[in-house]
Amino acid sequence: MLDTSRGEPATTAPAPAASEEDPQRGCLFALSQPPLMIFLTVIGTLLLLAATHDLFLL
Repeated sequence: MLDTSRGEPATTAPAPAASEEDPQRGCLFALSQPPLMIFLTVIGTLLLLAATHDLFLL
């Protein structure tokens, strides 16, 4: 985000190093999120409906 405050710039703390107890999260973690899975299900359903419409009704 853009900092619009006037005065001295804010200092940011360095990111903590990844430890063995906190592994890096990857693609499978992203796919386990419910909003993303709902979105992908809706898109997949629309593609399936379009494909069956093309195959059987046209």
